[in-house]
Amino acid sequence: MEFLRTNKTEVWVSSQNVPLIRFADKVRGIASTGLDLVGLEGLEPPPVLSELSQFDSIVSWYGANRPDFRAAVAHLPFEFHEALPKVSNLHAVDFYLQQVGAPLGATPKIPCKRERRGFVAVHPFSGSPKKNWPLENFLAVTRQLPYPVHYCEGPNSLHIENLYDLGCWLASARFYLGNDSGISHLAAAVGTPVYAFFGPTDPNVWAPRGERVRVLPITSTPDQILDLLLC
Repeated sequence: MEFLRTNKTEVWVSSQNVPLIRFADKVRGIASTGLDLVGLEGLEPPPVLSELSQFDSIVSWYGANRPDFRAAVAHLPFEFHEALPKVSNLHAVDFYLQQVGAPLGATPKIPCKRERRGFVAVHPFSGSPKKNWPLENFLAVTRQLPYPVHYCEGPNSLHIENLYDLGCWLASARFYLGNDSGISHLAAAVGTPVYAFFGPTDPNVWAPRGERVRVLPITSTPDQILDLLLC
């Protein structure tokens, strides 16, 4: 999206991601625009269609798999892209860069104030249980670390709802330990050293990108991880 930036750029994203978009002139949550009502059978054309007609160009990953939506906006300057990469040898970042004609190889970065505080940030969950290193393994490792440990999900954890604020908090950590999740990508994007467990998804496509990212097999034992973190 940054590559597509023009003299006036507006970005519509899922509501939770609004705080992360720092480069655009205006950012809106899709749910607040009525875009999700476009193309639904039996409804009058929503007002958002008139608003969309004011744009010179609309690049969209939303609605790519909804024929009803695409038909309803066919008169508007939409350019649709696939929302998810197929089986590919391209990293997901390069997949999206390639779609818009941007140079490949970029590392996602989110600028935020960084104040190293020496603690370890841990996020032991993800969107799917099959991608999670066992919680008891996280606990076994973090109990033996010689640093303060803060969990950002789970019982007695620090909960920061705003993702940009969470990113700034992660940026202050000594390092981050987590699973294949969006929070691991957020930690990498703010420059924190990341240790992320992967399996069964392909880290060559989905791992956070960055020089300070270390991908760990989900089959690792706590002793193996402790040896790595304490070396």
